[in-house]
Amino acid sequence: MTAAVAFVAVLTGCSSGSGSAGTSQSPAAAGPVKLDFWGWAPGYDQSVAMWNKAHPDVQVTFDKIPSGSKGGYTKMLTAAQAGNAPCLGMVGYETMPSFAAAGALMDVTQYMSPAQSQFASWTWNQVTIGGKTFGAPVDTAPMALIYRKDLFAKYGISKPPVTWDEYAADAAKVHAADPSVSLGDFGNDSYNYAGLAWQAAAPWFGTNGGSWQVSVNSAANQKIANYWQGLLDKKLLKTDPSFDPSLYSDMASGKILSDVNAVWDTPILASSVKGTSGKWAVAPMPVWDANNPVYGNDGGSATVVLKGCAHPKEAAEFATWMSTDPGSVSNLIKVTGIYPAATSGLSNPALSQPDPFYGGQVVFDVFKAETPHIDTSWIWGPTMTQTATDLGDGLGTSAKGTTKLPDVLNTVQTKTVAQLKQQGMSVS
Repeated sequence: MTAAVAFVAVLTGCSSGSGSAGTSQSPAAAGPVKLDFWGWAPGYDQSVAMWNKAHPDVQVTFDKIPSGSKGGYTKMLTAAQAGNAPCLGMVGYETMPSFAAAGALMDVTQYMSPAQSQFASWTWNQVTIGGKTFGAPVDTAPMALIYRKDLFAKYGISKPPVTWDEYAADAAKVHAADPSVSLGDFGNDSYNYAGLAWQAAAPWFGTNGGSWQVSVNSAANQKIANYWQGLLDKKLLKTDPSFDPSLYSDMASGKILSDVNAVWDTPILASSVKGTSGKWAVAPMPVWDANNPVYGNDGGSATVVLKGCAHPKEAAEFATWMSTDPGSVSNLIKVTGIYPAATSGLSNPALSQPDPFYGGQVVFDVFKAETPHIDTSWIWGPTMTQTATDLGDGLGTSAKGTTKLPDVLNTVQTKTVAQLKQQGMSVS
């Protein structure tokens, strides 16, 4: 039994919606079928254009909206509740349970099932809850260390840190040489922080019978919090907000030497600090145990069919095509920075291309090597929108020194349990 199936009763048993709006055949249409698609990732519009050129009978319009955490998810949920949602939406795996609990997704199992064998099983589990499939997986998001080769050499770091102990030692070395320079940045991205927890086998959610379990402040999670709090206490890290212009300014000027982030961050960084092209490289994410390396995952998303879609069959066909068509996948690798969820995508030639920004390195080789060492049993809870907001706020105050990370986790734990109970869900 998959984790997604295991918690379906817990997720939907007390929710106001079924997570489905029917699976009837699409009505006959005069002229081309028209589908709206809401999302925010770069490159999606180019894949849509490829589809439209090859499928004159089904035309997709891509509308760029704010990212999910910056209002996109609220916009989709509001539209679904009002009955005027687009047919297709970009939804991160972490938010799928929240959308299902809100009844905002359409069950398209009958249209999607034939495609199941084309995807890595754990990614299929991310879009399937209680035996109902709501869309197609797009990508996974293994994490790595993106770093400045020239500045590592300047500050006497002969090789990228393999372990988190080495990372801390290198951070201290850089700080001792120049207190205005830092090895890395501690931002306020709650999902990046989730990737650190994922790596350390420190889950936030689980299920027990008919109840949710919440473990945001478990001993395993407190270990991670204490590690990063120690670096903050010694002022060994910059504290620019995640994805803020100040972060890229510090990276461009050599004040921040590295970033622990997901595969999709590699093109974002390249486009944000173009003047440093050729000076960067990608290495595996530091691990807790060099003899048993385990890595984290920060993201991964699906193309879902939203409640009320008048053409679920065509929507499912497009979602499958976008994730599996070689041309579309090649585009998404190059522009969006995805690591494909479709098994055929793992042999896409775009993954083998040297990247000039990273000194000609084939950066996807790093993520390919890490992927077998990522725990795929991690599950997300149905309150991640609220949990992520609370954690992001706490990470920001910790960066400013007004709170401590262990205390932040205690607060998030309390608020998450309260939110689950408020929604009528059982918590053990």
